[in-house]
Amino acid sequence: MGPPEPAPDPVNQAMIRHWVEAVGDRNPVYVDAEAAAASVHGQVVAPPVMLQAWAMRGLRPRPPAGGTAQDELMALLDEAGFTSVVATNCEQDYDRYLHIGDHLSAAAVIESVSDEKGTALGPGHFVTTRITYTDQHGERVASMLFRILKFRPPQPAGAGSGGKGEEGAQPRPRRPRPALTQDNAFFFEGAHQGRLLIQRCASCLRLRHPPRPMCPHCRSLEWDTVEAGGRGSVYSYVINHHPQVPAFDYPLVIALVELEEGTRLVSDLVGVDPGEVQVGMAVEVDFVAFDDELTLPVFRPVAAG
Repeated sequence: MGPPEPAPDPVNQAMIRHWVEAVGDRNPVYVDAEAAAASVHGQVVAPPVMLQAWAMRGLRPRPPAGGTAQDELMALLDEAGFTSVVATNCEQDYDRYLHIGDHLSAAAVIESVSDEKGTALGPGHFVTTRITYTDQHGERVASMLFRILKFRPPQPAGAGSGGKGEEGAQPRPRRPRPALTQDNAFFFEGAHQGRLLIQRCASCLRLRHPPRPMCPHCRSLEWDTVEAGGRGSVYSYVINHHPQVPAFDYPLVIALVELEEGTRLVSDLVGVDPGEVQVGMAVEVDFVAFDDELTLPVFRPVAAG
C-alpha cells in the first residue's frame, strides 16, 4: 500500500491504563509495575488486543493529495458505485507482548480483491489487507488480516424509474446476520423461541453479558443459562441518524438496557418517539422476527399501569 507508517506514539502506560479501564480488564501486569516485575513478563506489558490502537491514524485526516494504493483502490470502487463499507472480519497473530517504549510501524499489503459477490447488504467486493507490525528495531511483533466489504447500497423504494411498488423497485435487504459462536449461539436460539437467556457462571453463579468463554470473576470455564424476566431500565442510549444501512429504519434508537437481574445488553428501543427517550425509563422485552431465520429481542417502554 505504501511505505511503513510509524505509530504516532510509542507504547505508553497512560494509553494502556485508559484501555483496561474502558474494557474492565483488571490484570495487574498491565498497570502495576511491582506485580508485572514478579510475573513471567518481568515488566509491564500491553494487552495484545490493543495492537491496532498503537498505529491507527485516529482523527488525523489523510493528506488531500498523494495517498496510498488503498486510497486509489477505494476511489476506483467508489466510482463503480460501491460506495458503502462494512468490516467483516479481523484476525491477529502476536509474536510477543509489547513493552513500554516500543515504537511500532505498520506495513500494509492489499492481499486480495474478490470478484463481485452478492450479499445481504448488496453486491460488492471483499478487500483483504494484511498488516505487519514491527518494533523500533525492525523486528516483527504481530500481524493482522483485515477484511472489508465495499458494497453498492440498494436504492430506496421510489428512487429511480421504478418507483415505490412498481416493477424494478428493489426489495428491502435482510438485516445483517449476527456472528454465531459456541459461546453466544444459545442467546439467538433463545430469542427465536421468545426467551431472553443470560449466561451464568456454573461455579460462582454470577451472570454475564455479552457471552464469553470464561468467567471474569472466578475464571471458571463452566457455564449455563438463566431466563431473564425481560424487564429493566434504560441505562444509556444513542439516537443514530447516519450512516444509514438500508435494512434499518431511521432515526434508530439504540439503548443500553440494565435488566432487573443486573446485567446490561444493547438493543433496539422501539415504540417510543426518539425525543421522549430518557435515562431510567422503564422498559420490557419484546421479540421481533425480522425474517424466518432471525428473531431478536428489542425493548419498548413499559405500558402505563
